[in-house]
Amino acid sequence: MHRTNLGPNEGMLFVFDESAQHCFWMKNTKLPLSIAFIDDHGTITDIAEMNPETMANHCPTRAGRYALEMNRGWFAAKGIQPGMAIGGLPAWQETSR
Repeated sequence: MHRTNLGPNEGMLFVFDESAQHCFWMKNTKLPLSIAFIDDHGTITDIAEMNPETMANHCPTRAGRYALEMNRGWFAAKGIQPGMAIGGLPAWQETSR
């Protein structure tokens, strides 16, 4: 990532093609982040705090389609917790294989 800062309400939304337990690490990430793992319906399943420049995996407890990274402590400061819903996520369409 190589970024050194994020604005107070800026973040990075990851949208995956498949619902799964997508894990994250912090290699080449210079700033501490919080990550919310979000399921197909927009419900937060887990929130993790991540230290910069670490290789530890941060994984959700359940499958999900989205992950939202924000400045560390952002979710706690807003009172956002697992079980809450996030609106405005990009729609996805199930594909047949």
